[in-house]
Amino acid sequence: MKYIKCILSLTLICSVIAVMLAFANYITEPIIAKNDDAKANEALLEVMPDGEDFTLIDTSTMGLATTVNEVYTEKNGGVVVKLTTTGFNPNMTVMVGIDANGNVTGATCLSSEETLGYEKTYGESVKGATISTIDSVDTVSGATKTTSAYRNAVRDALNAAIVAGGGEAVKSDEEIFAENLAAALPEADGLAPVFMLDEIEGIDGAYASSNNVGYVICIGDKFIATDNNGKVISDSATTEEKAAATSAVAMISSWETTQIDLAAYANMPSAIVAAYETNSGNYLFDVKAAGYGINGGNKYHPASGEYIYIKVSITADGKIIACETVSQQETAGLGDACASPEYYSQFNGKTAENYKEVDAIGGATLTSNGYVTAISRVFEAITILNGGAINE
Repeated sequence: MKYIKCILSLTLICSVIAVMLAFANYITEPIIAKNDDAKANEALLEVMPDGEDFTLIDTSTMGLATTVNEVYTEKNGGVVVKLTTTGFNPNMTVMVGIDANGNVTGATCLSSEETLGYEKTYGESVKGATISTIDSVDTVSGATKTTSAYRNAVRDALNAAIVAGGGEAVKSDEEIFAENLAAALPEADGLAPVFMLDEIEGIDGAYASSNNVGYVICIGDKFIATDNNGKVISDSATTEEKAAATSAVAMISSWETTQIDLAAYANMPSAIVAAYETNSGNYLFDVKAAGYGINGGNKYHPASGEYIYIKVSITADGKIIACETVSQQETAGLGDACASPEYYSQFNGKTAENYKEVDAIGGATLTSNGYVTAISRVFEAITILNGGAINE
């Protein structure tokens, strides 16, 4: 009997507690929900101060960028977009307000795992931007990866606003170029830029298919596809353009290189890893640059102990034809920008007189200086191969 009383007492106590908890939840749940709504509304109003009556809409069938998490509309025709992107680190969450005219009314970073904190103030830089001007907003030197990701997220938000309003997303120049390239030779399983060993007049670029089905030759705004023998596949090319494309493929296919014995040349810079002469009389160099990976300390970032490896083709009289970063282990988000075509292509066309006239990588002095020094060793190597002497 005693045990039964205890069980009944415990049951009664638990029942009373359950009722009290349910009642407390009944009282507090609306308050919590109201507070959550207030916080969410606060963030919405931060990027769109004049917004009213925000409504979360269903975007599941809109085909928006994968960065987009939520889209809100408001009664004045504005849109607020919440996005998550990856800068220096993943999980950078940004909220962007866009008015009915397609202008950014505000942008803020809700949360991030970035290291330098530039994402906390970068939103001011994009205020007033539109889909046609967002790509011209400057990134921050030393925080390129963070601010580029932020800017790209704002671009995605602007496109989301356009699509939410019934329009079509505006593609970037890079996206349009990539689509045109792929459309020119749909049989290609990827297209990569041809590393030029000679200057080819009359063309603006050449791309080779990774599955060896042909080339795409760029002439002005034309993308001209050929097979591996240079036979033009594209119907829209003019007779002159077809001839230029065929000639370009013939030249590319004819390139040959002969390795040079560097030991036969005294004072050849140690940065020159290998050298080759082409059958047209130009030169190709494999060169290593001592950037942050070699000369950096551990004050800010650990040094990798790795050189930057660069490939440079150059005419016999010392004009760079093409430059490309082959591999590097520089600091992520800073020095690793040396692997970007926007950086290394600056050296194309440079000579011993003007090769230093390039934009350095913001926040990566050791990387930039090491890269430029390596390029200087190429000019020294040319001088030596031509029988000249290097001034110590």
